[in-house]
Amino acid sequence: MTKTGQRQRNPLRQVMPGLDVAAAYRRDWLGKDIVAGIVLSTLLVPQGMAYAELAGLPTITGLYTTVLCLLAYAVFGPSRILVLGPDSSLGPMIAATVLPLVASDGDPQKAVALASMLGLMVGIIMVLASVAKLGFIADLISKPTMIGYMNGLAITILVGQLPKLFGFKVSAEGFIGDLVGFVEGVASGKTVPAAAAVGISGIVVILALQRWLPKIPAVLIMVVLAIAATSIFDLADRGVSLVGELPQGFPPFTFPQVEWSDIGLMVAGALGIALVSLTDTISTASSFAARSGQEINGNQEMIGIGAANLAAGLFQGFPVSTSGSRTAVAERSGSKTQLTGVTGAVLIILMLVLLPGMFRNLPQPALAAVVITASVSLADIPGTVRLWRQSRTEFGLSLAAFLGVVFLGVLPGIGIAVGLSILNVFRRVWWPYQTVIGRVPGLEGFHDVSVHPDAKHLPGLVIYRFDAPVFFANATTFRDNIRRLARAEPKPRWILIAAEPITDVDTTAADVLLELDRELNAQGTSLVFAELKHRVRAKVERFELTRQIDPKHFYRTIEAAVAAYSAQTGAQWSARD
Repeated sequence: MTKTGQRQRNPLRQVMPGLDVAAAYRRDWLGKDIVAGIVLSTLLVPQGMAYAELAGLPTITGLYTTVLCLLAYAVFGPSRILVLGPDSSLGPMIAATVLPLVASDGDPQKAVALASMLGLMVGIIMVLASVAKLGFIADLISKPTMIGYMNGLAITILVGQLPKLFGFKVSAEGFIGDLVGFVEGVASGKTVPAAAAVGISGIVVILALQRWLPKIPAVLIMVVLAIAATSIFDLADRGVSLVGELPQGFPPFTFPQVEWSDIGLMVAGALGIALVSLTDTISTASSFAARSGQEINGNQEMIGIGAANLAAGLFQGFPVSTSGSRTAVAERSGSKTQLTGVTGAVLIILMLVLLPGMFRNLPQPALAAVVITASVSLADIPGTVRLWRQSRTEFGLSLAAFLGVVFLGVLPGIGIAVGLSILNVFRRVWWPYQTVIGRVPGLEGFHDVSVHPDAKHLPGLVIYRFDAPVFFANATTFRDNIRRLARAEPKPRWILIAAEPITDVDTTAADVLLELDRELNAQGTSLVFAELKHRVRAKVERFELTRQIDPKHFYRTIEAAVAAYSAQTGAQWSARD
């Protein structure tokens, strides 16, 4: 037996793929992983702090979360390149779940406990879903609705950060409340000019460097400049809020203490966060794996994400997801394995232990600039425009998801996105594409008359194609279309079903077909089938349809059915057909 086979049979290695990576680690990877980890840490720290505040939590929790999720994923995650951590797409969902449960005085300790419990709940959901082999749930959100959801999230985050960018606070909920509060604050003179200057300059620096010097760590450069500006221009004396000194040391193991009633209220939020996190991770993993030739294991990814969330939740952290931008930084820096993330985590720990005051002079508007530039990357305007040009229906789904997030909030928004995706699936099978096909001069086979209006037909023969399984939800649609064709003048003698696209039938559809066959026979029209798949034909026989529908009315091909009709009726194609 090969070593690979032994590893596949080892349950411990199956659950902890990091052991395989460690066993096969190559010495020439070490330098590249450490350098990539150092570069990555320059992005992990400011983003972790910024996304913690986006979630309504103390900045230090973002660093705790970053450290623990990187260490856990390095052991339990299957990907060698993905970087997990606090994420801009999850921040508003965490805030929407946790903050309504926090006491009116805004107790930060209770907020941290609730967020940590939320992380544990997300982790448990992920692990249980993996055990149940539910990796496919990442497909519950279609791309158009995901685009709409992310666009709504982007503008919600941006507007929510504007007051902080301008140096004041707004006590409001939701997009409209934040927008109105910001406009009123600016109109009433609450803006702190120095704060606005730092924040807006930070956005310009990040976007400019990302656009023209993408290999330079834009966020780090902006943070360094903002800290320098604090000392040079005495920003604290000009009314600019600073991060302040962080708590020293590594967080202790802490099981969050929350009320049972609060856990019940957080279930919906945990499910939504788990779905978004999984969808984002599978999407990002697929993108990066395609470049390296790796394969994606959705169920193992759920274990990796679940372990990362469990670890973060037990050390005063909050739910995490994959970051495409941080993964891209690691890849560009030469990362070979998850040792890159471990290096970044170790550097953050050293900073917390030895240099907790490193970011004490970092302006809060600079963190707002980090969040706002991240929110801009969430939006997909080109994708939205493409939907408008290519499919107005899918554009409508995207728009509905966008409006759901903006006007109802991020948690209802994800519910709307999932609901719209599922409804779109049912719409396609409720009202599938259907058409009459005919013979086109110069082309082999039979073709859609809507594409080829000049298609020819044998007198008295209608060839009908229904592009979906026939089941309880669309059986009446199928029946009604056949009835409409049977009422045409001159009355058809055969209605031939080109059944190759019909992948299934159920008992409801079988009963409808029996009723339809009786009805058509009474009118002098025969219902005939061609190209039924073997599995569908077996079901037709099991449902005993062939006891009533003439077994001779089932043909292997459309051509065979047409030839039989021609022989029976004498109908012939013209010479030029």
